[in-house]
Amino acid sequence: MKKIIAITLAMVCSSGALAGDPVAGQQKSAVCAACHGADGNSPVPMNPRLAGQYADYLEFALTSYRSGARDNPIMKGMSAALSDEDIADLAAYFASQKGLNILSKDPVQQ
Repeated sequence: MKKIIAITLAMVCSSGALAGDPVAGQQKSAVCAACHGADGNSPVPMNPRLAGQYADYLEFALTSYRSGARDNPIMKGMSAALSDEDIADLAAYFASQKGLNILSKDPVQQ
């Protein structure tokens, strides 16, 4: 069991993923607020809710938009100038926010 934990920890630490800074991410998120809400809880139902999503998923999504692997002209443009650090910071910020229940607008129980 200890070997499995050590191997898993080594894989995570060597994956090259940046640990984002949620405070820096909040400062960088101003441009995201128009579509996704200031805290990542989009006021527009057709725009994805970012609050409470896993940071790894948000990083994957943004890097996929930036590279063109995800085909969305708006998000490709929005992510084009983001560095890996910017993406990690944004992901950390939105992951740290409480998502709202879509039907009641109450915080999702985690």
